[in-house]
Amino acid sequence: MKKVLLFGGIALAIIALIVFSNLTSRNNIVSTYAEVKKGTFEITVSNSGELIAEKSIDILGPSIGQANNQGGNQGGGGRQGGGGPQFGGFGGFNMRAQDLKILDIVPEGTVVKEGDYVAQLDKSSYNNTLKTELDNLETLQTNLQMKILDTAVVLTNLRDDIKNQVYVVEEAAIVMDQSKYEPPATIRKAQMNLNREQRTLEQKKKSYALQVAQALAQIRYQQITLADEDKYVNDLQNFLAKFTITAPAPGMVIYKKDRNGTKRTTGSSVNAWDMAIATLPDLSSMISKIYVNEIEINKVKAGQKADIIVDAFPKKAYAGRVFTIGNIGEQLPNSDAKMFEVQIKVDGSDPALRPSMTTGNKIITKTINDVVFIPTECVQTGADSIPFVYKRNKTRQVVLLGEANDKNVIVEKGLEPGTSIYLVPPEKAENFKLVGANLIPLIKNHK
Repeated sequence: MKKVLLFGGIALAIIALIVFSNLTSRNNIVSTYAEVKKGTFEITVSNSGELIAEKSIDILGPSIGQANNQGGNQGGGGRQGGGGPQFGGFGGFNMRAQDLKILDIVPEGTVVKEGDYVAQLDKSSYNNTLKTELDNLETLQTNLQMKILDTAVVLTNLRDDIKNQVYVVEEAAIVMDQSKYEPPATIRKAQMNLNREQRTLEQKKKSYALQVAQALAQIRYQQITLADEDKYVNDLQNFLAKFTITAPAPGMVIYKKDRNGTKRTTGSSVNAWDMAIATLPDLSSMISKIYVNEIEINKVKAGQKADIIVDAFPKKAYAGRVFTIGNIGEQLPNSDAKMFEVQIKVDGSDPALRPSMTTGNKIITKTINDVVFIPTECVQTGADSIPFVYKRNKTRQVVLLGEANDKNVIVEKGLEPGTSIYLVPPEKAENFKLVGANLIPLIKNHK
């Protein structure tokens, strides 16, 4: 009985090996051969990219414009800055702009409502400026008050002096009236004294009028200077209040990227030429942004269809069309060739799509109907660069090739649809007979 079981087990093992061998053999056949196909052939340009929103609202830091030089020299010399962007409109004064550091920002992907907190910028350098200007404002206020008091004292003294001179003139007039019975010399002397005192009175009145005009001009000048400084301080305070960034509209916060692709986050700096802290994208219309090699960019045209795969949803395919094509090539990191930005607009909308998601993109640059094509790896070449394929009937078939895409190549002559060919060179390939030599002259002319 034991022998029967032993022989039975051996028989089952042999059968299992045979079945496994057959399955392996079939798998090898599947992986070794390809079939010549006929149908629609697409020429494509492929590359990876990332999603961006077609439209978005920038969340901006404090507005920094070009300097406004009007009134820049009022109030003791103004505040002229050096080169580069400057603040304008602060009481007519200018102040040089600086890079602003992001002290804090909400996590990327945070959904906010209009007016919600988004980020905080570092205002320490401008706080020092504000302190200086507040001190200047206090000094100007004190100087104006002192000027008004000093002017009041001076003008009061001048008015008293004029009143006294009026009395002197009246006394001289009385003396003149009483001298009419005196000798002519005495009358003449009294007349001269009266004239002298009258001239003195007129001079004092004119001097008083000039002093009043001068004092009013000086006070007006200081008032203007004070008003300019007050507006400057007020504008600077309003400016610093904007260092706490809030959302201008509802949406999802997406970090802004610098030209080198680095996201602006806590610790990053924004400059006067680009004050965007983050963006609020419109997720209803998305674009896949890719870069195309300068060799292939001439194939890409606006409006061409494209197939898009999002890495986050590999089982879902999206359709799109070429939206824009860059006019100027860029030198990207780890790339020797110039690359051109191409934007592909995704058809329809999908709430699952988010900015910065990685995409795989295939732009269909040309469609050719009713052609014969094979996998590119089936094509072999010898020392003479003449292309051929290995057929299962033990022949080496010369082929005249046409256009190719990233996977397949068109066969213009040499193969019929349904023919089985090798994907890789077979064993003892040197024993395969060469056929289709009549195509060699056509191939050479085709080149």
